[in-house]
Amino acid sequence: MARFIKKTSKKAGLSPGTLVHIGEKKAETAKFTLINYDQEQLQERELATIDESFPYKATPPVTWINIDGLHEIDIIEKIGRHFDIHPLTLEDIVHTGQRPKAEDYDDYIFIVFKMLFYDDASTHITSEQISLILGAHYLISFQEKEGDVFNFVRERIRKSKGRIRKSGPDYLTYALIDATVDHYFFILEKVGEKLEQIEEELLENPKPQTLQSIHSLKREMIYFRKQVWPIRELLNHLMHEESQLVQESSHIFFRDIYDHTIQVIDSIESMRDVLTGMLDLYLSTLSNKMNEVMKVLTIMATIFIPLTFVAGIYGMNFKFMPELEWKWSYPVLWGVLVTIFVFMLFWFKRKRWL
Repeated sequence: MARFIKKTSKKAGLSPGTLVHIGEKKAETAKFTLINYDQEQLQERELATIDESFPYKATPPVTWINIDGLHEIDIIEKIGRHFDIHPLTLEDIVHTGQRPKAEDYDDYIFIVFKMLFYDDASTHITSEQISLILGAHYLISFQEKEGDVFNFVRERIRKSKGRIRKSGPDYLTYALIDATVDHYFFILEKVGEKLEQIEEELLENPKPQTLQSIHSLKREMIYFRKQVWPIRELLNHLMHEESQLVQESSHIFFRDIYDHTIQVIDSIESMRDVLTGMLDLYLSTLSNKMNEVMKVLTIMATIFIPLTFVAGIYGMNFKFMPELEWKWSYPVLWGVLVTIFVFMLFWFKRKRWL
């Protein structure tokens, strides 16, 4: 439940724009990296302090500043002062329970979305909030911890592959969001494998643990959908908002991410429908098993009803009862009982009740 609802009690009573880190502390210390590039040159280095990035604010080449770790409020405030970031934007950066969105300010565009990972050990989907500040010549990315899915983007910058070194920070923004959405397909593959495993177990030998697995995976799909669904609005904003920070030539690339996002959402909906069908199948299988047990018990009880009736007659304590003193009475009685038993089995078989 903690993944769905962040504890916001620390902000109770505080004024808007007050910076309080809400969420899990995922990094011991903040880490800063800088990549400065254009078509001709590339500079990449790790920064000792965030102050080393400040001179790059207005340089013509594209500057990508990445911050890992959001819990050091003084660093976030320092970045906000130097890059003229609104206090409400800074508040959203350190509040890791934000819904994916894009907001257009005078000098920058603020973008929030979720980077998702699939934990094979716990079979849970975990999330990390990514915040982007898109400026005229720079892009600042804020992450909760070190480690991301942006390595392919970094390699493209280093090797000057494609148009990334020829384009501005808006194209870099597209590349980061695209890498994140592409990773959603990897999670879909993992969930699909788990789905097939549950389906095989359901058809072969369903157990109470199978029902738990179905419910657990259904919760994961609800969480997955919650993180992906709002990205459509984010991309719509970037495609249709008239801003000098997003070139018109970049709109088609954001439209491509939009199409991928719709594919992910459709796949999530399909998997949720399959899980609902699995739940119905499990309950139906359980009901059929119970019906089979009751069928066998009912047939056995029905077979013994006439046998009990015959045995009951000969168990009555009457003095003058025929065949009581006849020496073949007992074997004949057993013959009658066995004959009735066999006849009823034959009758049930003929009626296809067995």
